[in-house]
Order: sequence, then C-alpha cells, then structure tokens
Amino acid sequence: MARDHLIINHSWFSPPILQALAARGIALHLDAWGTLPVAGDRLLGAAIWFYDALRHPLNVARLRRLLAQQEVPLFAWNQDAPHYLNRASWRLDLLDRFRLLDIYATHTLVDTRRNFADAVLYFPNAADTQRYNLRGDTGMELARSRDPTQYTWDVSFFGAMDGSRYKEMRGRQKFFAALGERLAARSIRFLFRESAGMSVEEQVSLIQNSRINLNFGASCDYGAPIASGLPERCYGIPACGGFLLCDRRTHARDDFTPGENWAEFDGLDDCITQIEYWLANFSAARDLAERCHAHVMAHHTYAHRAATLHNALLAWHEGKRGRLG
Repeated sequence: MARDHLIINHSWFSPPILQALAARGIALHLDAWGTLPVAGDRLLGAAIWFYDALRHPLNVARLRRLLAQQEVPLFAWNQDAPHYLNRASWRLDLLDRFRLLDIYATHTLVDTRRNFADAVLYFPNAADTQRYNLRGDTGMELARSRDPTQYTWDVSFFGAMDGSRYKEMRGRQKFFAALGERLAARSIRFLFRESAGMSVEEQVSLIQNSRINLNFGASCDYGAPIASGLPERCYGIPACGGFLLCDRRTHARDDFTPGENWAEFDGLDDCITQIEYWLANFSAARDLAERCHAHVMAHHTYAHRAATLHNALLAWHEGKRGRLG
C-alpha cells in the first residue's frame, strides 16, 4: 500500500507534531538534504528551519530544485515572527525577494515580512497534551478545581523573565514587577517566577494550584507594534484545566472566542481589574476555564496541527495556493 512521506530537515521541529504525523501513517525522514527517500510512494513535502533559509540559502536553494523536479513543496514554520532577533534585515529582504519557500507556515499573520512563499499557512502553537494535561480523570479533576480552598495562589506566572540578560524579556520583567507591587498592596497571593529549571510536573502543579494563570508578552513581540501570535502556554494552561488570563493578542480571536472560552486584559490597570473580577467570581471563572479546556482539546492540540499541516500539503499537491489555512 502506498504511503505518504515527509522530509524533516529541522532538528527542533516540534516532537508532538512529529508523533502526531507518524500516528497519521506518514513516514518521516530526518535530515534528507541530498536525496529524496521515496520510490513509488508520495513525498508530501520537506520541512526546514526557517532560519536555514537565511543562514544557508544556497543549501536551501539546491534542496528546493531537487524537490521541484518531483513537484514537492518546501516549507518552513516560523514561530519567531513578526520580530526576528539578531537577524540581519538584508537577509530577510533577500528571502522576501527570492522566495526560496513554497509554503510559509507562521504563528502570526501580523507581519509586513510574509512574502517568503506563494502559499501562506496560519500555523499557531498548540497544547502538548502528552505533557500538559489534567493528570487524572477529566470529570474528577475539573470537579476538584471547583473547590476554592484547594488553591495555593490567587495569581501566578512562570516563564522567561530575565530582562537583564535577554532584552526581549525586559518588558515582561517590568510588567510583572509593577503588577506584583499592585497585587501585594491588595493582599492578593501571587507567584511570578523564572521557568528555567522547572520540571513539567512543577509547571502543571503551579497551574493547577493557581486560581488565575497569566500570560504577558513573548520574545517574538520584541520590537513589534502589537502582540499577535499566541505562546504555547495559551493552549497548555487550559489543557491542564487552569484558568488563563492573557494579554490582548490579535490572533486570540482566530483560535478562541472572548467571553465564551477566552479571558484577556489590555494593559496593567485592566489586568488588575480583570484579576479582581475573576477572583470575586470564582464559579464563573471555573465555568470559562472548563469551556476553554474543552475547546482546546477539541481544536488546539498538536494532533490537530498535524492534521492541518497534512491537509495543507495535500491541498498544495492539488494545485491550491495563497492562504492555505
């Protein structure tokens, strides 16, 4: 029986997506730069790291010519748009001009630099449910979460926060320092901490022991005019059953519905207002958290992303171009 095949020349490509692609029956081939590993079956495409097209354009151009001989698309997933840290703008200009990619997959469409390919695929992050989950029976765990006495923290956040070392984290560090002062003055229990060194179990425990889990900022926002793409935590926290309160991001409305399965704030003052509201309305917060959990599990796991990618590649082979999803 013929199989679909996929080349992955990207050592950092998301392991949960790779597992989900394999579960769909797709044969994966790693680091196949020089030869195409398929005889008789269908080669769906080849994935590269987006920055390989910037750093090694000749290698990428040779691979694309090899793929073009069999009408196979070359694609890259860019999780760093719309800002590109430490990347020379002239390299981006060249990639924009010569279009070495057939499909440009990106977690944000709010980007003046997205003409890297004729076909563009909106491809956001998702929940890695193998690692971030309820840790037990869904009904029992969600019921336990409705007990207000079982929470250690009212508000929490973990993530990269060292603004002295990483310039892209300075805004986040400043925000949480100011927020901490405001929450302390209101006797609201909070914990904001650096995620380096935290195990997944520690992260899940903190999510499930916090009434409100925050997101603010992302490294890809640095220098960008607005916050756009959703970090992985925006899917992982709901997958663990946690209540997420997120900074306003343009693509939230592509993946969620505010008020139905999404809660957000706009700036420091509104963050305080939203925190006080949701702490005072604990039952409503848990209702929204449960709707968000169900929504993520139904639409935003990496199994869903694997299906999106698979379908986009099939659509490309059928002659479809432009916005693929």
